[in-house]
Amino acid sequence: MDTATYRIDGHTMYEHWLSVPLDYFSVISLLSPEQTSRMIPDRINVFAREYVRDGHEADPRLVFFQGGPGSAGPRMAPIGSWLDTALEHFRVVLIDERGTGNSHPLDAQALAEVRAPEAQAAYLSCFRQDSIVRDAEAVRHELQGDEPWAALGQSFGGFTVTCYLSQAPEGLSEAYITAGLPSLTEHADEVYRLTYREMAKRNKQFFGRYPGDEGTAWYVASHLADVEEFLPTGERLTPARFREIGIVLGYSFGLEQLHFILEDPVWSVGGQRRLRPQFLSRVGQLVSFADNPLYGLIHESIYAQRSTGPTAWSAQRVRSEFPEFTLPAPSAGASGEVDLRKQGMGFRFTGEHVYPWQTEQDPALSPLKEAAEILAFEQRWPELYSSAALAENTVPAAAWMYIDDVFVPYSLSHTTAEQIRGLKPLISNAYHHDGLRTGGPAMIEQLIKAVRA
Repeated sequence: MDTATYRIDGHTMYEHWLSVPLDYFSVISLLSPEQTSRMIPDRINVFAREYVRDGHEADPRLVFFQGGPGSAGPRMAPIGSWLDTALEHFRVVLIDERGTGNSHPLDAQALAEVRAPEAQAAYLSCFRQDSIVRDAEAVRHELQGDEPWAALGQSFGGFTVTCYLSQAPEGLSEAYITAGLPSLTEHADEVYRLTYREMAKRNKQFFGRYPGDEGTAWYVASHLADVEEFLPTGERLTPARFREIGIVLGYSFGLEQLHFILEDPVWSVGGQRRLRPQFLSRVGQLVSFADNPLYGLIHESIYAQRSTGPTAWSAQRVRSEFPEFTLPAPSAGASGEVDLRKQGMGFRFTGEHVYPWQTEQDPALSPLKEAAEILAFEQRWPELYSSAALAENTVPAAAWMYIDDVFVPYSLSHTTAEQIRGLKPLISNAYHHDGLRTGGPAMIEQLIKAVRA
């Protein structure tokens, strides 16, 4: 392990780099020589940033797993929120999960040398939570040998902690989860059925608070069906992609955030009504995968196990079960949007859903379209979770679950909480998916109290 040391405002900050195997599960070895004729590395670098508060050098370590997939560990300047509280109890290790930040970041350019789509898909399959757990174990052994450490996971990070409890519980002294208890056995279809239902409720809350915004949303969608408007990343903004800005509704102040995005979106240019550049920039920041392409490419794969079978573009298929989320045919143009409105269909923004047509429309994903298709129908996934191991769990654990979470369904999390021996659930309807960010200090203290009671 290579380490650099810095001093920052009453803390010592260590930056660690460690070389680890790319393929822990021998997936790439199944490819033919022709498919792997271009360079696929045997090893990659994993990065972790560790903070130690002055006077707390003897504290145990806690490793934090970020949400995503495809998001790096947080960069906090100044140190605040939940991290500030956690540093009163732990040395905190913020790991950049593989494929993000300084840990072998993945994008279409990085995979350009791997030309065969089958090889690209195999490469991408090495970036799920089971591989992240093995990276964390390698870092732990370098930092403290066989001594276990605590783990905290937010959202997808909670999926990773659950995988950790299943596959390497000897590495954990305590486990903390916020908004991230996955189903152990359900197919992704059931996850999306529940998230569509919750998104329908959240949309109604939004338009109930800001009724004028529904007319604005219909206007923008109809305009985009007939008029070419382009995002700062260069691609056309379509009505379907515009609906994706509803992802902000999953946050605690999402109603206000979406209202602010929709304010004053139109201006006149040469006598024509067009969307303002500032509006297109705000939308682009939410719908483009330029900053985190890994999220778009493997998002559904984090639900896939051999026992559940392929996801087969689950969010796209399940959407057809919810008429209120209907999309007009692309050839219908603005008239299709108008027809939906005349039929009394309330406008519906989508949430944390990834669709196959995004791999065509988003230039951050389009070079890997065929690889994404292969991943969607892959059947050879290893199991992520062990119901048997979790039923015998001995690691002290606690998890925050939010009744109104539109990304990680409460009902599935509640079932999982009952299947993990000794896990103490903390249930609230005061937070949405980002509760760790909005209520972090109190949430950390309550997690620690629950685990150590």
